[in-house]
Amino acid sequence: MPSNPHPSPSQLALDNVSASYVEGGETLVALTGISFEIADGEFVALIGPSGSGKSTLLDIVSGLFPETGGTVRIGGTPQPVEARLGQSAYMRQRDLLLPWRTALGNAALALEVHGVPKREAIHRAAERFPAFGLAGFENAWPGQLSGGMRQRVAFLRTMLADRPLLLLDEPFGALDALNRVAMQAWLLELWEAERHSVLLVTHDIDEAIFLADRVIVLSSRPGAIVHVESIFLDRPRRRSVLAGDTFFRHRSRLAEALGILDDSMAIAGGDR
Repeated sequence: MPSNPHPSPSQLALDNVSASYVEGGETLVALTGISFEIADGEFVALIGPSGSGKSTLLDIVSGLFPETGGTVRIGGTPQPVEARLGQSAYMRQRDLLLPWRTALGNAALALEVHGVPKREAIHRAAERFPAFGLAGFENAWPGQLSGGMRQRVAFLRTMLADRPLLLLDEPFGALDALNRVAMQAWLLELWEAERHSVLLVTHDIDEAIFLADRVIVLSSRPGAIVHVESIFLDRPRRRSVLAGDTFFRHRSRLAEALGILDDSMAIAGGDR
């Protein structure tokens, strides 16, 4: 079935959002005039140069950082920064697993912090280990897990928070190329089954096209939207689409929007 670039209704809406912060006594504008929506069940990727404000934008949506201006709506309702805390599930690039908890204990933590008794949290987390490719690793310590397995645990913890909106900040950025490709396919399969709304930050054009319904391109700081690419690739999506003409047309337009002149089709990572 073809990807639907504009499903409805809206799960997240940003209207003319801007943000600034103080660094070295100087006020720096991180984002300006950001407006877009993410529909229920839509997968949107955010891409842009280092310092364009991608991570800052996720922090704003999650309630960890206040916007300077504009409005953020979640589920159709305007939400001030303090009210947005806990409204979404946020997975950062680093897995942030606690070394003194097993894989199962780390996953269950998402339920425990929301008041679920520990025994029930462990049971509910354990039930989902097979679906996340983690069966048999329940009692492994984080230090015994590969990078890909750690990311699976971290993603399960994020999913167990049971929020309709997922914020993913370069979740596979620390993985090698082979593991990254495998995890992209795994994430897409999981998303096809669960259909949460997703806002993904990535520096990888191919990853953005392969995963998303739409790709939003930010400019250099102050970050502003310079291009929105609706992705017209069939779902369920397979790796074979990366060899098709449609994929290469999307890739070319995004590369042009980003001002990429070499053949790497990726952008150097960076903070904020």
